[in-house]
Amino acid sequence: MTNFFSEALGLTPSAFTLLRNLIHDRTGIYFEDGKQDILADKLSPRVIEAGFDSFLDYYYLLKYDTDRPEEWGRLLNTITVQETYFWRELDQIRALIDVILPEYTAAHPGHPIRIWSAACATGEEPLTMAMALEEGGWFGRNPVTIHASDASAAALQKAREGIYRGRSFRNLPSQLKTRYFREDSEGQRVSPSLHDRIRWHRANLMVDEEIRSMAESPFIFCRNVFIYFSKESIKKTVALFHRHMPTPGFLFTGASESLLTITRDFELEEIGGAFVYVKR
Repeated sequence: MTNFFSEALGLTPSAFTLLRNLIHDRTGIYFEDGKQDILADKLSPRVIEAGFDSFLDYYYLLKYDTDRPEEWGRLLNTITVQETYFWRELDQIRALIDVILPEYTAAHPGHPIRIWSAACATGEEPLTMAMALEEGGWFGRNPVTIHASDASAAALQKAREGIYRGRSFRNLPSQLKTRYFREDSEGQRVSPSLHDRIRWHRANLMVDEEIRSMAESPFIFCRNVFIYFSKESIKKTVALFHRHMPTPGFLFTGASESLLTITRDFELEEIGGAFVYVKR
């Protein structure tokens, strides 16, 4: 049964297929058959704000109007869920700090440490890494670079501002909040010395040219992203990672994101109590 927005804006089955496939091709995000109403609910406010009265007209804008590339950013802001918080899924970060980095630096003395937080949303994940590295004393041992990217301009803008509120802190120990954040009129502002550790980038995981330099990092965190991707998109993205990562390379995905039936590019290993995909 179609909902109000589907009827009002004309999200016919054919228009749904066109839009769904275009979004999938450009972003990797996939709306399965039967999720027409979900796409309509998410996109209808953006279609109206863009001045259209049909989804088909909006499709033509996305596909053919090269003078408005920023519309893809607005679309991503609309259909993606920017739900994240500090100190999330910490077992993998502990494994990186306590086991992987000591072994890596022992085998590569003096070698720079490059970490990439792919699809970083509003920045809580890379800042968690920076806090963990600081607490572990890593910034004083080796040159460390943390890259953080997202396809959403709105999410990146929040990350660059570095101001966070209540739910972002629901898992962060109070002593770390006191150490790395200061009260601001708009919320809690992250310490500039910590914030400056991160290099922020706008990038689409499906576009080789946009991620190539960051994918050369031996440590890639791409967590809670593939749950929105099709198997085809996951396979393509992981292949890009594998092509550019050095050996050994360590890929961290979300707890519910298994690659075992999708690709053999990486081996799944248990390291320090966490599961990590490794390029050997």
